[in-house]
Amino acid sequence: MKKMMAMLMVLGLVSACSSTKKERETTEVEHENIKKDYVVQDASSTTRPGWIEDAELWAKEYGKDTAKFRYFSFETEPKTQREMACNLAKANVKVDIAGEIATFIDKQLGHSTEGSADIDENNPQMGKLRSFVENTLAEKIQALIHGASIEKTYWEKRSYQKKLGAVKDYRAYSCAVFLRMPQERLAKAIDEAANHVLKQADDPETKENVKRALDNASENFVKAKTGEI
Repeated sequence: MKKMMAMLMVLGLVSACSSTKKERETTEVEHENIKKDYVVQDASSTTRPGWIEDAELWAKEYGKDTAKFRYFSFETEPKTQREMACNLAKANVKVDIAGEIATFIDKQLGHSTEGSADIDENNPQMGKLRSFVENTLAEKIQALIHGASIEKTYWEKRSYQKKLGAVKDYRAYSCAVFLRMPQERLAKAIDEAANHVLKQADDPETKENVKRALDNASENFVKAKTGEI
């Protein structure tokens, strides 16, 4: 009896320590309470993966190496062909990352402008820098994204129905990808993006103020992405 109790206690401890979820235990299900204007006729898996909604959080929950890598996802709008949808998803996920970095840098400049007397928002130099970030920076960042790899792909064949709220009845495919990028490569891309902005500043004073605003940009980007700031 004592041996049996001891065995049960050991099993309980093993179960309690195995808190990291394994992929075979994935139990994601579609949100049944959200009204959709389509019906999923076919899909690459029986459940809609959680990484589509929040890649970083899903990676943490399922034991991915979030210390060494950062994770991103992108889902396309409906397309007429599955191959087209998945090719677009693979191409646009990097565009999405570049846009996310550019938006972060723009916010950093904006917050610094609001909270610091050193940065004059009426300075023509600042207007020029913000315009560069909004219109040009994302394209330059795309060229800086190296070492990223597609880890997972998920597609759905959907039947959009007018009776469910769609504009018309039609069939289309949606595709999503889950991408992994080395932390070091991402940090380098963000820091180089910040340098692109610095190079646009013509006078030393503005350059110094912007440098201060974008200090530790790569670290702060990760913190913002994980909700730490």
